[in-house]
Amino acid sequence: MTIFIAKFGSVLTSRQAGREALAAFLPTLDGLNGKEDILVDFAGVSTFSPSWGDEFLTPLQKRFGGRMTLKNTDNPSVSLTISTLEKINGTAFKKM
Repeated sequence: MTIFIAKFGSVLTSRQAGREALAAFLPTLDGLNGKEDILVDFAGVSTFSPSWGDEFLTPLQKRFGGRMTLKNTDNPSVSLTISTLEKINGTAFKKM
């Protein structure tokens, strides 16, 4: 399954918005089989804050672990936020 992050907007900055995005997407995730990989695609995202990312990506990382891969993370805002989350949470995201 691919999650296109830009469908939530191109400027993703608030903790509340990240929490709401995850809540809206959870029913889709609950329908997955236990072995399906998750690809999180950041194409089209211009601003990505650690607070939004922590509310959306951190729970996905905890749930899917090594089955989750991040794509199109070259945008400086996206790459810096991912790096910050990795440091804060003591984990590494798998990237393409």
